[in-house]
Amino acid sequence: VQLQASGGGVVQPGGSLRLSCVDSIGALSSYVVAWFRQPPGKERHFVAYTGRTGGFTSYSDSVRGRFTISRDDAKNTIYLQMDSLKPEDTAVYYCAAVRTAISWGQGTQVTVSS
Repeated sequence: VQLQASGGGVVQPGGSLRLSCVDSIGALSSYVVAWFRQPPGKERHFVAYTGRTGGFTSYSDSVRGRFTISRDDAKNTIYLQMDSLKPEDTAVYYCAAVRTAISWGQGTQVTVSS
């Protein structure tokens, strides 16, 4: 896979953003996919993942009920729908594809601020 993330930006608290991550090689269907984030001055940590069929999802406690991960293998794309955004969601967001190793996309900046 070769992942390219997009969709970040500046949004007010309570707003929404949708991140996208495209695999330019077209092998995404055989990977578990996930999103991670790295807040300013902190380590990267897990946000959400979904299995190869998209039928199973898991979220960190801090985003459960507000974020939704999905995948469209026909478009070789992973999505992260982020609703009810909070200032503490401010971070660089990274997509990842996992099989025998983790492949990372470049990050996209999300800033939640009034």
